[in-house]
Amino acid sequence: MILRSSSCLCFLSFLAWTQSAQPSAPEPVSAPLRELPWGQLNFLHTTDTHGWHAGHLQEPSYAGDWGDYISFAERLREKADEEGVDLLLIDTGDRIEGNGLFDASDPKGQYTQEIVKEQDIDVICTGNHELYKKSSSENEYLITVPNFHGNYLASNLDILDPDSGERIALAPRFRKFTTKNQGVRILAFGFLFDFTGNANNTFVEAVEETVQQKWFLEAIHDRSVDLFLVAGHVLLDSPEYNAIFKAIRQVQWDTPIQFFGGHTHIRDYFKYDNKAYGLESGRYMETIGFMSISGLSTGGKESNAQPAMFAEPKFSRRYIDNNLYSFHQHTSLNDSTFSTPHGRNVSAMIASARKSLNLDHRFGCAPTDLWTNRAPFPSEHSIFTWLQEQVFPSSISDPARKDVPRLLIMNTGGIRFDIFKGPFTVDTMYTVSPFTSGFRYIKDVPYSIAQKLVTILNREVPQVFHLPYDFAAKTPVSDASYQSAAAAADGHNPHFHRELNQLPLSPSSTNKNKNGKDQPLTPGYTTTDAAGSDGDDTIHDPITFYRVPNVFDTKVAFPSSFSPPHFKDTKPEDLPTVDLIYVDFIQVYVLLALKFLGTDYEEGDTGVYMRGRTMTEVISGWVEGNWRGEC
Repeated sequence: MILRSSSCLCFLSFLAWTQSAQPSAPEPVSAPLRELPWGQLNFLHTTDTHGWHAGHLQEPSYAGDWGDYISFAERLREKADEEGVDLLLIDTGDRIEGNGLFDASDPKGQYTQEIVKEQDIDVICTGNHELYKKSSSENEYLITVPNFHGNYLASNLDILDPDSGERIALAPRFRKFTTKNQGVRILAFGFLFDFTGNANNTFVEAVEETVQQKWFLEAIHDRSVDLFLVAGHVLLDSPEYNAIFKAIRQVQWDTPIQFFGGHTHIRDYFKYDNKAYGLESGRYMETIGFMSISGLSTGGKESNAQPAMFAEPKFSRRYIDNNLYSFHQHTSLNDSTFSTPHGRNVSAMIASARKSLNLDHRFGCAPTDLWTNRAPFPSEHSIFTWLQEQVFPSSISDPARKDVPRLLIMNTGGIRFDIFKGPFTVDTMYTVSPFTSGFRYIKDVPYSIAQKLVTILNREVPQVFHLPYDFAAKTPVSDASYQSAAAAADGHNPHFHRELNQLPLSPSSTNKNKNGKDQPLTPGYTTTDAAGSDGDDTIHDPITFYRVPNVFDTKVAFPSSFSPPHFKDTKPEDLPTVDLIYVDFIQVYVLLALKFLGTDYEEGDTGVYMRGRTMTEVISGWVEGNWRGEC
């Protein structure tokens, strides 16, 4: 039996809410919801959680924690079993780096590895962040892979065994299994995009090469398969996934394929053909993706063998806001009946870890919201303007070079999240700047050269060299959302930018509740994808996102003649040389840009600035000294 769900909107309002599992989490907010489109085979999907397993403690729409997600999955599995359908859980990587729960421990990930393994995930793979450092990739191999008992897949990823030094697969290349209720026979793979920034103890094989390997060709020739499942930390519309799709279709032209993607931090849905679709489910534990397929053959159980229910399989998706209000609605439970003992225990684990890491320790109190993409740059509410005008001028100084004019270049992708008005805590510090990047510099660079670098890095270098996706702060919305907004804007909305994928509606937007009364909508995701604009479970007022540059610069200790109102009367040659400072992550691109400008600077010309002090320390130190007082 297949669960049927109404196409109508459901409005529930609970009379009394208790606080979410994390003590400091905000209470969930009631909102109009779309139901889950249950099918014969159903999936829950997470990706790019980046350590946010405690949820968003300043955003009610995304305040569910990993324990709440465990309860949600267990309740939906109970519902699936009752109806005789199947539910599988998928995770497509980047589980680390980006939140104090992961980054504040020593060693990093000390608590999150134990927390993540508590979820019963059926197919899991790696992301690029697990591979940047030797230690994190070895943790995957030695801890996370065994934790998931054969469900972790690594179709194009090898590692040097820490004991033997032998190059081996990080995890099994593929997995074949049969679902317990419907008997759907699944062949699953776990891929990573063609990543080149990994530490030298891991090896990422190009996907186009992997699909030509003997083991892969033998696997996809298996005729006793009802569904190919491709999980990967890969863009849905990418050369990598197109190569996999074409390889499968060359030998299995009619077998359905379900792709799950990641890496771009967006809600997205993609159609490859009438029997192959892909889903990506956002970032930072904001989204739990739901996917369903009906009309699959069920060759795994003789009693269930049946012809397809439709001429073609039916694929459906939903993007679930990660909060208890959504979870209660979708399970038809409430605050007293929803959580499971297992889920509550994991929430308690998270609370205990946060307390041990002192993540609620307050450095200061932010006087206003500061945004990565929800405010234009420059503007008073842009986090990059704040860094440029307030933090860096008073913080970027090496005692040995303190009197030398300096030009600092920072990539916007080095700032990972927004600052909300209110407490700025240890946790905030890591959500904003989780990386261990320090500063490097080249001394005595002609200012006539240095002052051109921002333009080169924003415009010229990206045309010639491939920049990492996270080099700049990207808007967390899809191209289809952009196209929908562009059509609505028709070129006349001053808040819309061609690089945005979202368009604001009136802030007074409302929706009618079941009693016919206006119900104000909260700001949130309003996704448009390949299936339309009804994918989000929660109906929101749209958020405006703005394009920001790849990099920006800050001038420190410049002569007063280079500051307003005098700077119009100065020329670059009026300031012979400066110290060129930059975040170490972008050094290779700074050197490329300098070569583009005709110089011969090399890595040997660079040095450590401020004795290795990190961006994280710079920001937290400034906050502690400037944002004092009670919130």
